[in-house]
Amino acid sequence: MVWFTLFSIPYVLSYGLEEEINRVISRFWIPLFFYAILFYTNYFVLIDRFLFKNQTIKYILINGVIIMVFLTLKSQIDTLFFTDIIRKSSSNTSVGPPFKMIIYVQMLSYLAPVLFSAAIKTTKRLIKTEAQRKEATNFKLESELQHLHYQLQPHFFFNSLNNIYSMVDISPEQAKKSIHSLSKLMRYMLYETNMDLVPLSKEIDFIKKYIDLMKLRVSDKTEVSYNFPEEETGIKIAPLLFISLIENAFKHGVSATKESYINISMTSNEKTVQFAIENDNFPKKTDDKSGSGIGLQNLEKRLELLYPNKHSFNTSVKDNNFLIDLKIETA
Repeated sequence: MVWFTLFSIPYVLSYGLEEEINRVISRFWIPLFFYAILFYTNYFVLIDRFLFKNQTIKYILINGVIIMVFLTLKSQIDTLFFTDIIRKSSSNTSVGPPFKMIIYVQMLSYLAPVLFSAAIKTTKRLIKTEAQRKEATNFKLESELQHLHYQLQPHFFFNSLNNIYSMVDISPEQAKKSIHSLSKLMRYMLYETNMDLVPLSKEIDFIKKYIDLMKLRVSDKTEVSYNFPEEETGIKIAPLLFISLIENAFKHGVSATKESYINISMTSNEKTVQFAIENDNFPKKTDDKSGSGIGLQNLEKRLELLYPNKHSFNTSVKDNNFLIDLKIETA
């Protein structure tokens, strides 16, 4: 469309004028033909082969030679086919511009297609490079999230089996119930958490079952309470974000000899999910291996990747109570 417009305008402007078609051919169409050759030679060959390979001097010299050849050809064509037009133009103008100035102006006009081709090619290259960078970044994020997800499942399974193992000798019936509950939880983790987002209601149902499973291993001295939204919220959220926090509460908030409590709550509105846990603080010793210790680190990495600048995660100890507050903006 650009070339069609450039070739058409001179003809349209001179339409109906006697002998002006030869002037259009000489002054406009022949140079435009050379411009097109110069443009596409740069666009398809010279820019990739020289300019993008940091051979700028060669690129400039080759274009200079091509321009000089086209200027010479233009002069020869005018001399052979359009002598009358040149003579008529000279007779109509008593004093014309210096010859050197004419050459400079013509050279500048031939530089235009060179610059345009370089600008368009460079812009397309930048756009392609940026798209590839974004694609690589997205692939890296997806791979990292997938790694964290796969890392979470064995961690969850390992801790749950440890809890069930501790009940086998004390309460075989409870151990059986726990294995049955664990199978349901693993089914959810294996088959329903492969999506990027899951309904919050499903995640809440999974959390409740997990809390009930964890309650089987604690004594009557530990009070566990929870409060979750009962109605369907329509909110979707990344799966398995809260399990690490609940694991942490049962690991560090339960004592075998003292009374303890764990209070878990969740509130939500159209766009925000607020999750909080408060429990007694019974720090484990450094040589305690009752968990891999990757849960909270895993959660923090996932939050950074899934909800950048859309979450707040705070932990604190107050009056020997451990407090966790997590806020997520889902939209």
